[in-house]
Order: sequence, then C-alpha cells, then structure tokens
Amino acid sequence: MDFYFGLLQIFGVHTLLGLSAYVVLLTGQVSMAQAGFYAIGAYAAGACTAMFGMHILPAVLIAGLLTAVVACVVGFPALRVKGLMLVVATLAFGEMVRLFFFNLTWQVERGGEMVGPNGAEGFRSIRYFPENGWEIWQVTGFIWIIVAVIMVALWWVDRTRAGAVLRAVGHDETAAQSIGLNLTAVKVGAMTAGGFIAGIGGGIYAHTVTHIEHGVFGVLLATFAIAYPILGGLGSIFGTLIAVLFIQGFLIEGLRFMGDWRSLLFGALIVLAMNLRPTGLLGEHAPRLSQLFGRKTNDHDKSLELKEAE
Repeated sequence: MDFYFGLLQIFGVHTLLGLSAYVVLLTGQVSMAQAGFYAIGAYAAGACTAMFGMHILPAVLIAGLLTAVVACVVGFPALRVKGLMLVVATLAFGEMVRLFFFNLTWQVERGGEMVGPNGAEGFRSIRYFPENGWEIWQVTGFIWIIVAVIMVALWWVDRTRAGAVLRAVGHDETAAQSIGLNLTAVKVGAMTAGGFIAGIGGGIYAHTVTHIEHGVFGVLLATFAIAYPILGGLGSIFGTLIAVLFIQGFLIEGLRFMGDWRSLLFGALIVLAMNLRPTGLLGEHAPRLSQLFGRKTNDHDKSLELKEAE
C-alpha cells in the first residue's frame, strides 16, 4: 500500500511542476527554467525545516515566494527574446541554478549533526514528516490538498479577465498589444506565477524524498515540465493532470521493465502527439460543462459567449 501512496505523491509534485509550465505556455512562451525554479524551492524549503526548524506550511510558502521573486527577476531579461533564443536562455538559467547548488556548502549543527547543502553530496536529512510523526497517507493527503488548491485557483483565473489576457497574448501578441495590453507585464506575471507554483512543488518534493542533489534538477526534469501541458493541451488544467498520470503512471512505472527504452518511447510519444494532436489531448479550448454532459448550448447562451469574447 505504501507503494501506491508513494506513487500518488509523485503524481502530485509532478502535477505542480506541469502547472508551473502551463501558466507560462498560455502566453506562448516555452520556458526551460522550471527545473531551476523547482530546485530553488526544494533547497529553500529544506533549509527552512531541516536547518531552522520551521513548520512545513510556512517553509513551503517561503520557498514559493522566494522562487517567484527569482522568476520575476529572470523574466524581465529572458522574455525580451522569443522562440529558440528564449529556450536557450531559460535552459542556461536552469543549468546555472543546478551548478550553483552543486557548489553550495552551507551547514548548521542540529541535534548533534551537521545539516544543510553539502556540495555534490546534496542536501540530506530533510526529515520533517517522519520526525513529526506524519503517516504516508497524511503526507499524500497534504500534497493533494495543495495541488487541489492551486488547480482551483488556476481554473478560476482561467475564467476571469486575467485568463483571457494570458491567452490573448499567447494567440497573437500584435493584436494583444494593439488593444493596450502590456506584453512585458503579462509575460513576467506568468513567469512569476509559474515560479511560485514550481517553488511550492520543489519544496514538497524535497520533503517527500528527504535527500536532494543537483543532478535531479537537470534538462530531463525541465523537459517533463513542458511536456505535461503540451501533451495534455492548454485548453484546461486537467489536461496537465491527465498527462502526468499517463507519463508517470504508464510510461515511467507501468513500463519499468523496458528500462532506458522508456526514454525513447517518451520522445517518440511527444513527436507523435505533436503530429496527430498538436493542440494536446484536451485541445486548445476547455470544454464547458454543457458539452461534457451532452447538453446543447442555446442561442441565448451563444450570444452571451460572444459578448464575453468581445
């Protein structure tokens, strides 16, 4: 049973990672910096609990806020470029963060032992959950409560003017700018929100594995981050969740007997999906409840939708 709870924990933290990239992708920007933000959140939250004895909730919140500040600072220069140059710039940032933690040595004494990041050996003894008597099912519930809160928040934002602004910039920057939208503010805002979510995800991840090291936060993790919303589709946050369940549940765990061949299968899947379903599993537009339950939208509802779009 512990195995399945552990699997649910993996699904939860990877959903947060995917949602952090989802927000940025809504603006049409492909960022490879999510692994770097994830690492900052992991080390920051680990330091708060293991080194300074903080409670898990403020530790994760601090990790998210710190990562959001870094994402905002990085967003201004990085988002001046587009396309391939943005991918290269954010990838370079992610590697810079990884190498920073590779060389970071900062330890304090707690309980008769040295605790904290120790260069290439990583950050050990992030044992908040076991030291405070948390059962594995409680940890899993805690993770999914946070995932649910963030998903509900994004679902709500997607149905407000803010969501419409993000999608407008993603669809056509020229048209969005012509109606008075500040492209830089929108993109940096999306990057900041994505950094906040990634920081929270990284902070939770650090406490589920209890030992983190720089090698985890490499290019593969950054690829997973953008693969989830691309494969699931930008029409809905639920597409990201479905993609996480498929990739982590089926490809990674279900096909474990294939060993390293799973990486080739993962790449082939992305290429196939981009050709057969370029808008993702759930498409580019989120289905309405009336469509999900098979009800037809009447003319009055259509006119209201047109007015909202205007």
